Amino acid sequence: MNQPRDRPSPDALLRATRRERRGKLKIFLGAAPGVGKTYEMLREGAERMRGGVDVVVGVVETHGRAETQALVEPLEILPRRAIDYRGHRLEEMDLDALLARRPGLALVDELAHTNVEGSRHPKRWQDVEELLEAGIDVYSTLNIQHVESLNDVVAGFTRVRVRETVPDGIFDDAEVEVVDLPPDELIERLKAGKVYIPAEATRALDRFFSKANLSALREMALRRAAQSVDASMLDHLDSQAITGTYAGGERVLVAVSELPGADALVRAGKRLADAMKAPWQAVFIETPRAAGFDAAAKQRVADSLRLAASLGATIATVPATGVVDGLRTHVAGMRATQLVLGKSVRSWWFELRHGSVVEAMLRGCEGLAVHVIPAGEAHGAGPPRTSARLPKEARDPTAWGVIAGLLGLTIALGYAAEPWIGRGGTDLLFLLPVLVAAARYGLTLGAVTALLAGIVYNFFFLPPLYTFSIADPQSLLTVFVLIGVATLVANLAGRLKARATLGARSAHENAAIAAFGQALARVSDWEGTSQTVCDEMHRLLGVPVILLYERSGRIARVSACPDDAAALGPLDQAAAEWAWSRGEVTGVGSSTLVASEWQFHPLQTALGVLAVVGLAGRDGRDPIGPDRATLLSTLLGQAALAHERLRLEDELREIATLRERDRLRAALLSSIGHDLRTPLTAAAAAVDAVANEAPDAPSIPLARAGVARLRHFLDDLIGMVRIDSGQIEPRFEAIDLTDAVASAVHDLKHQLRGHHLDFAVPPDLPLVRADPVLLHHILINLLSNAVVHGVEGGRIAVKGSRVQDEIRLIVADDGPGLGTDADRVFGQFQRGDGDDRSGGSGLGLAIAKAFAEAMAARLTAANGADGGATFTLNFTLIREPDAA
Repeated sequence: MNQPRDRPSPDALLRATRRERRGKLKIFLGAAPGVGKTYEMLREGAERMRGGVDVVVGVVETHGRAETQALVEPLEILPRRAIDYRGHRLEEMDLDALLARRPGLALVDELAHTNVEGSRHPKRWQDVEELLEAGIDVYSTLNIQHVESLNDVVAGFTRVRVRETVPDGIFDDAEVEVVDLPPDELIERLKAGKVYIPAEATRALDRFFSKANLSALREMALRRAAQSVDASMLDHLDSQAITGTYAGGERVLVAVSELPGADALVRAGKRLADAMKAPWQAVFIETPRAAGFDAAAKQRVADSLRLAASLGATIATVPATGVVDGLRTHVAGMRATQLVLGKSVRSWWFELRHGSVVEAMLRGCEGLAVHVIPAGEAHGAGPPRTSARLPKEARDPTAWGVIAGLLGLTIALGYAAEPWIGRGGTDLLFLLPVLVAAARYGLTLGAVTALLAGIVYNFFFLPPLYTFSIADPQSLLTVFVLIGVATLVANLAGRLKARATLGARSAHENAAIAAFGQALARVSDWEGTSQTVCDEMHRLLGVPVILLYERSGRIARVSACPDDAAALGPLDQAAAEWAWSRGEVTGVGSSTLVASEWQFHPLQTALGVLAVVGLAGRDGRDPIGPDRATLLSTLLGQAALAHERLRLEDELREIATLRERDRLRAALLSSIGHDLRTPLTAAAAAVDAVANEAPDAPSIPLARAGVARLRHFLDDLIGMVRIDSGQIEPRFEAIDLTDAVASAVHDLKHQLRGHHLDFAVPPDLPLVRADPVLLHHILINLLSNAVVHGVEGGRIAVKGSRVQDEIRLIVADDGPGLGTDADRVFGQFQRGDGDDRSGGSGLGLAIAKAFAEAMAARLTAANGADGGATFTLNFTLIREPDAA
């Protein structure tokens, strides 16, 4: 429950203290490359240096831009650290030197950069975290597509998934500045060659830089920066105990009531939150009047909160003495900017007694937008029928007996004390039963006791005695004053009791939830967690509880409390299966399979449904009353999180095992590949020597074919090791496809002998952007595949063409084709019928596909129109400088 900010938030103060010890991070956030993030970072860094701050450039990428380079020159540049990696000498930011230098401000470009293997941290943002912990301020740059939570969203509309991401938590303590540039201006910069040099202008980048993509990315960058600013502002307000809404970002609150139509409020709140892209919450203010609600009213509250939770809202039940006070307190604690309220047609008598919540919120909450939705029954009969019924205590005969006894004791005490205190003092004694009745039974019985106390005092102590007549006008005034004072005392005592009752219940539920979470935290295995869930929920809810997991394709009971809980019947089993497969509440008290004697709740997280909790119904009724629906929802949420933690731990262990297995496999395959390369080279040299001495020997072609096959197999083996270990780092060059295909054909001349090669790659085709080594391997594998699967002595076609903005290379054979699932051929160890006669490894096409993706090319497979298999390799066209 949110509390009004009348004192600083302890959590906010702790975060502020932590920030004081750390350096400050400022992120220059952009929608796309080329908006000027690095330029702006360097410009501000230069201004800080002129202001006397010790500024050092840790790492900056100028990308060949003269204006950016000019800003770097006046600044001190820390030399980079050279790292030897797979035969290459690469450079990275020297983190240790920067920590030793300890400047006031470090400029670290490209926050999402992946460091070279052998660096202390795999990611540059981790380097920045270490600098901040050392108390060094950091300026850095980031594009919006590199934010982890937005990665999938960006990939969805740009069709480009970036692999380098930073966690959203990096924004928690950072100052964010959006470096904004309208899409049209950015596209002009791209065309002018100010973003990428012409040789790097690919079709993928051209698609990425479409106006629609840039507009969407720009909106995402602005929204993410606004969220960061809003979170930072709220944290500051909490730490300083500053009240007010401060609508830096929208926050929606839906006030749920017991009236019919509350579900419409929830849906309206959801639509409002979606339109504003704002977080939202549904809250029910639980007042003493809620104790008089009938089961239908309580069920409406529970259903509305359950609906809100299913639509993505956080839910809360807030105990308060009045709806307006509780709602105002919650609005202030949440700092809500939008409030959705229901307005029902109430009688004038009801509004006179209880007031209008809508009017009170409109008057009392400055800066809050109030959305009023018609709700409740059309005829406006006022509050639910049950609100007019006597409270439960008033319907208890024992309570009336106790009140009668209290009044009798007070009469006896009055007679005994009258000789000492006089008749005028006995009236105060009648306040005692009023206090006791109000404190024990609440306001209603306290007020009734006050009226009875006045009547009894008049009957037994005011002349004429033992009558209800009052002879003395002063005595009449005494009776009315006694009744008035007693009623006031009863009102105060009743309110105090109601507040204490609500506070005690809230504290009890919070303590129960905390104990439940602690109990789950103490167990770390599936069996212990399932039993703990059953035991604790049975203890807190007071109903039999079972837990079910999937076993061999069926939902099976794994834990129960008590242990002798009734077995599931066929209908119960069907309800449990439905809850598991559909993620819906089923069974008694729900809307699905209501004839079941159990109510089943799926434990659902982002990983899916992990388990099902069953609660035994009570004589065909809902096992949990509506007043405890929020507690049940919270317990189920914690149980789901506990099971999610176990699933993630299992997956982490499996990943660690697989990684170790892959590491050993890669090491073994790499060792085999490299160890066999030396004897293979010797064997090839021996074959050549024999061929020189006896060129006409019939075994020479067979020996050369075997050596070539073995060399090709080893190349595939080493290539797959590189793919699995993520070691593919393309080095792009402008390549003529005619020369590339000719080179591959030359290397396979022995395998291609006897086949008719239809070579149709025009020499005037534009250049393509590719890695020559990877491209050569792709072509070797495609041609080898055509030899293996084509007809012996048949036709192999190699055709090149330009289609709009791409260069297309086709390799086709006249074999049996690929069948119905053409994409299957790109899987590892997928071998066709023709492989047996050539001993294929089943890796060639998988390697070709992976190498093509590494170069941002597309390799697809299809059945030819006239039979055979057709493989198409699509490259982005390299534009001329004037068209970039």
